Amino acid sequence: MAKHHKPVVSQETQDEALAMAKKVQKPGQTKEQTRLIALGIQKGIAEYKKLAKSKQREADKAKKKKAPAIDAEPEISISNNKSNNNFLPWTLLVLSWIGFIGYHFLNL
Repeated sequence: MAKHHKPVVSQETQDEALAMAKKVQKPGQTKEQTRLIALGIQKGIAEYKKLAKSKQREADKAKKKKAPAIDAEPEISISNNKSNNNFLPWTLLVLSWIGFIGYHFLNL
């Protein structure tokens, strides 16, 4: 037989749920009804926290999967930039020499 155990709910959550139940309490409502409402609110808070933790874990996992890809990418782009940067200075040098020679022959 499978054992069903109650999820452990903090005292703070229990107090918060009871306070909310008392805020929405209707005139003539019994303490037992208020307690049942508080239990429902308490379960809702516990479920919300459980979902929030789950979403946070998934976000952390996705972040960890993306992190190595981001780290590897700058190295590739840096190596690509170096090969492109070698072409630019040589092109400028050749163009400047062509300009100097052209200027020299035009002023003769």
